[in-house]
Amino acid sequence: MKGFLFTDKSFTSLFPIKVRQRESSARASGRTFLAPVCAFSYLYVESKGVKMLRWLLACVAASALLCDAANTADGRDADDTFCTWTCVVFTLQWPAGFCQSLDNESLCMIPEHVNTWMIHGLWPMKVQECCKCWPMFFSDVQELQDALEDSWPSLLKSRSSFHFWRDEWEKHGTCAACAEGLNSPLRYFQTCLKLRQRFDLHKALEDAGIRPSCDRPYKLSEVQDVLVPLVGDKCEIQCVKDDKEREVWFQVKISLSRNLTVGCDRHGDNVWVPSTSKGHPCPAQGTFYFLPIDHRRPLQPCG
Repeated sequence: MKGFLFTDKSFTSLFPIKVRQRESSARASGRTFLAPVCAFSYLYVESKGVKMLRWLLACVAASALLCDAANTADGRDADDTFCTWTCVVFTLQWPAGFCQSLDNESLCMIPEHVNTWMIHGLWPMKVQECCKCWPMFFSDVQELQDALEDSWPSLLKSRSSFHFWRDEWEKHGTCAACAEGLNSPLRYFQTCLKLRQRFDLHKALEDAGIRPSCDRPYKLSEVQDVLVPLVGDKCEIQCVKDDKEREVWFQVKISLSRNLTVGCDRHGDNVWVPSTSKGHPCPAQGTFYFLPIDHRRPLQPCG
């Protein structure tokens, strides 16, 4: 079993030499190993007996072996595949456009407080679901709940916000965790919230007079002229078609390098897109609509 990076301070304080040696070795080789979370690790806090500590250590070791086995069964080597990504895509979605991407109008729900661009995800390219044995629990992001509800809510009636966050962590966060600043659920979501503040699409568009409208279509060049100085020329402005076959602005994919600086050469890599996403590049020729948000009729904002 290879080294794992433990973020549990109480655990590392108990086993300082072994854990820190493994952490140091992992970083020296350019890798950060993902520590599977034992569902019962909190029992350590309640019982400091030697037997319990031995049991906890065995639990973590067994979880790690299971993770290695699961990855091997998938035909993937964590060292060779999971951490090879060089680009990551930060995606912001427009709620009114997202609703147009759904086949069933009853699925969409835009919370009353949502009136601007929302986070869709932070996706390392070429990889997904890198560690199936590293689940996320609500306690991991509890301190961020209010901020996440404000900036990253679920827009589906059938899925709670926490389930949305958990899905994003398991599919993408476990891969992003190869980067030190993203190597836990808390750090991953904290970083996403900071990126949203950094890329304030609403302000940039508002200042340029580009506002949601049922009647005013926009050209791609108009939007690019405003957004490229903020998000770089590697961004992708995506649309979907509404029930009238009109092109409707859906989301913006911002390409970032591993250290989260703007712009990254993708070398033809493809990013995994959620199954509910039907986005495609907005047409270079012609126009598209930037629909307003209607909380009561999210799929029919223009009547």
